[in-house]
Amino acid sequence: MWKYIDLSLGLIAISLLYGLLKRRKRLNLPLPPGPKGVPLVGNLLQMPTEFEWKKYHEWCKEYDTDILYLNMAGTEIIVLDTSKAATDLLETRSSLYSGRTRLPMVTELMGWDFLIGFMPYAAKQYRPHITKSTRNLLKRFLDDPDPLKIIPHLRHMAGETILSIAYGIQIQQENDPYLEMSEAGVLPLVVAAVPGAFLVDSIPLLKYVPAWFPGASFQRKALEWRILARNMIEMPYTEAKKNIESGNANVSVVSTNLQKIQEGTEDDAFTEEVIKNSAATLFTAGSDTTVSAITSCILGLLEYPEVLKKAQAQIDAVVKPGHLPGFEDEPSLPYITAIAKETLRWRDVVPIAIPHHLSTEDEYKGYRLPAGAIIVPNAWAMLHDENVYPDPFTFNPDRFINSETGQVDFTRARDPSHACWGFGRRVCPGRYMAFSAVWLAIASLIATFDIEKAKEKVKAVGEDGIEREEERTVELTHEYVSAVVIAPKPFKCVIKPRSKEKADLIRASLIQDHEYSP
Repeated sequence: MWKYIDLSLGLIAISLLYGLLKRRKRLNLPLPPGPKGVPLVGNLLQMPTEFEWKKYHEWCKEYDTDILYLNMAGTEIIVLDTSKAATDLLETRSSLYSGRTRLPMVTELMGWDFLIGFMPYAAKQYRPHITKSTRNLLKRFLDDPDPLKIIPHLRHMAGETILSIAYGIQIQQENDPYLEMSEAGVLPLVVAAVPGAFLVDSIPLLKYVPAWFPGASFQRKALEWRILARNMIEMPYTEAKKNIESGNANVSVVSTNLQKIQEGTEDDAFTEEVIKNSAATLFTAGSDTTVSAITSCILGLLEYPEVLKKAQAQIDAVVKPGHLPGFEDEPSLPYITAIAKETLRWRDVVPIAIPHHLSTEDEYKGYRLPAGAIIVPNAWAMLHDENVYPDPFTFNPDRFINSETGQVDFTRARDPSHACWGFGRRVCPGRYMAFSAVWLAIASLIATFDIEKAKEKVKAVGEDGIEREEERTVELTHEYVSAVVIAPKPFKCVIKPRSKEKADLIRASLIQDHEYSP
């Protein structure tokens, strides 16, 4: 018996010695390449203040690397610039890379620790909700085609969808308090969640600086934003519970899961706190992302009108007369699917995803990756890799279409899902529902509206020296707001019904929807 104990102890000792030698070897490895910093603050003063994914890619090209090292006053950042690097680390070694980095400004000061995306480990049944809000969107475009209302209309649709799915709440058509509360609450998050946006994320001790101290404006902002976040969590949840108790609840994430608690489920996941946080996460994540994708698609259709005409022709040939596109038509509308996929690639909604956290020291391609590093996947670079997507800055849905079969073919160009939804165990859990919402909105808008660049009258002097009034096309600037979730700035265009029959069809679809109750 003792000889087996001695053997076991020997094996343990050898294992410990091997681990120690391996760690010592790693400590001797170089860090990945990156721009040289300065003492104490490292690369802090070199960090870009907006569209940082483009600068990261420039540095990667400059240093001929797909894994970049940056140091912000002691906070170490590893940027993954290719799909292979992201797959090798975030997918293959997901147990090491699935934590979320500590963002004191967001989680500890602003109170966003409820958000599932920032927590450590912690559908088809909703398609009618998506259909109803999409048809309401068409009516809003019909009644008010002002191009400055494009983003508000889309935001209303996204909010209506999410509030209905998450809480079973039917929103007001104008000035809805839940939508206004959501917009006010989410805006600070998309700004503050960018690594390096606030110095307190690089130097966490600053969170103890009192709000009255000079230079501590971030504390005052955090307090204000914390209140907005709390309201966004509590108000819709309280309304949902009130409806459930009164017997007037619609099917929703909250009602379904609260029912499981009442039925005495043995699953520890079903607690009120988890349900409340999950619903708030859905409410938060589903709004801006959907709006960004659909607005970018409209920009793509404006710049490439031949895509719109081709898509309209396919819809007209497939969808039954007197009907709007539905999810049952999806298999027969591959070009619409290609447009949705190309939108998510061309103007990726979350260019650097939400950063991951490396839990323990690791080695990759001969480089040492330090424990505690922030891992930033540069999805923008991956989705604009010219070796994967030729002519990557052109909006071209045909890249995904097999010219012989007319079907979507991801052997021709890689499915953008490899990068646009996140990575590893932190991939977006709502990606299927999100894609469904984007797909139906795109199909419905293309089926019923013509989307064209705006015209404007200008005075111009001709060759004869006489001044005349001319009509010119208003070209698009493609300006975006830089944040975790990018969003197009307002732009001019013309959105009008394709015909009187299409306008009548939109109104008729609303009559049918009024008979529907989620």
